[in-house]
Amino acid sequence: MSQLSEANRSAKPDARLIALDWGTSSLRAMLLGDDAALIDTRVAPLGIMRIGEGGFEAAYRSVVADWLDEAVVPAIAAGMVGSAQGWQEAPYCEGTAGARELADRLAKVTLSDGEVLHLVPGVSLTEPRAEVMRGEETQVVGALTLFPEMRREAVFVLPGTHSKWIRIEDGCIRECQTFMTGELFAVLRQHSILGRFAGAGEAETKGTEEDAAFDAGVEVARTSAGGISPLLFSARAKVLLGQLPRSVSLAYLSGVLIGDELRNALAHPIPSLVMIGDATLCARYRKAATQFGVSDMPEIENATRAGLWAIAREAGLIR
Repeated sequence: MSQLSEANRSAKPDARLIALDWGTSSLRAMLLGDDAALIDTRVAPLGIMRIGEGGFEAAYRSVVADWLDEAVVPAIAAGMVGSAQGWQEAPYCEGTAGARELADRLAKVTLSDGEVLHLVPGVSLTEPRAEVMRGEETQVVGALTLFPEMRREAVFVLPGTHSKWIRIEDGCIRECQTFMTGELFAVLRQHSILGRFAGAGEAETKGTEEDAAFDAGVEVARTSAGGISPLLFSARAKVLLGQLPRSVSLAYLSGVLIGDELRNALAHPIPSLVMIGDATLCARYRKAATQFGVSDMPEIENATRAGLWAIAREAGLIR
């Protein structure tokens, strides 16, 4: 865990908010000053799946205890910590939602010393299909806070284990489409013949050969008229027929999966696309999108921090 520098310690009287991005595998804590300025940040491997029953307060304090002791500021968290498997469930905000709706539905966890941690609810939608999100709603609020010109209409793309394409209209979440692209890749890599066939360690191949294999996978998906299942086995068949080096078969498979996601998501005209997420993964999506004629997919940084600040402000936790 990082320690505050002397400069950061002197800035502590100006602390305004403790903001947490608390997910399945890790906890990222941020101490924020005026206008969401970052005073300090810490990351710990204390995701909700790694904390036993009754262990959440101890985990929380192990990361931010000195912040709590030295600065009396509100605290807010987004992510899976507010799920049924987390510290306390923050029920979904049903239907269209923006910062105001999320702020109105904050859940509260009271600590043993009476301090309160506020939990941001997720968002659930029933039309045109059942969808849920928890954590992404905060990123969207942050993106709209940083770039208010996008409030009228935009689509945010959040690549990840479960990639989400979230449509915004009039500053609120109106529609979401989730693709299990990242999880499918992990399952196929670890538990299918495609992963075993690629060979241990060979997925680390870098360079132009891997890029070409990824592009080929994207193109196969882009030009396919059917579902993804018939395409997956081609990652093995192409190697057996000498059309693809075994060492880059997983790069090809990644291209197929991301290409299929893009083919489905871009099947109908959509407004400007904006990406939020890991820089490396966003770059891969942008690379794939060029084959679909999409050349402009800017990336927004610090969306979670801005979103937590905006929701806390709407809730009256900060002025």
